[in-house]
Amino acid sequence: QVQLVESGGGLVQAGGSLRLSCAASGISSINTMAWYRQAPERQRELVARITSGGNTNYADSVKGRFAISRHGTNAYLQMNGLKPEDTAVYSCRFDTYYNGFWGQGTQVTVSS
Repeated sequence: QVQLVESGGGLVQAGGSLRLSCAASGISSINTMAWYRQAPERQRELVARITSGGNTNYADSVKGRFAISRHGTNAYLQMNGLKPEDTAVYSCRFDTYYNGFWGQGTQVTVSS
C-alpha cells in the first residue's frame, strides 16, 4: 500500500522559514515529485515540481524563495521569506509512469 506522509508545517511569522518533508512508502520508480497548496476558497495550485532527472519548475509567486529537492523516496520543500499569502494546506504528489499518489497535507500558516 502506497503512503505519503508530509511533515514540517506549522505557524511562522512573515519573513520566516519552514522546511516541509514528504516521505513515501510502498512506492518505487518515482518519476515526478511535486508540492501543491490550497488556500481557503481558492483552487489548488502547483507550487514546485522536480523530475527524476532533477529538473525543477516553480510557481511564479514562489520563485527565488522556495526550493524543492528530493532524495530517494523523499521530497522536501524549503520555504524562505514566507508571506501571509503563502498560508495554505501543502500536499505532496508523487507520480510514477502509471499512477499518481497524494499525501494528506500539512498546514502552513504565516502571520503578519
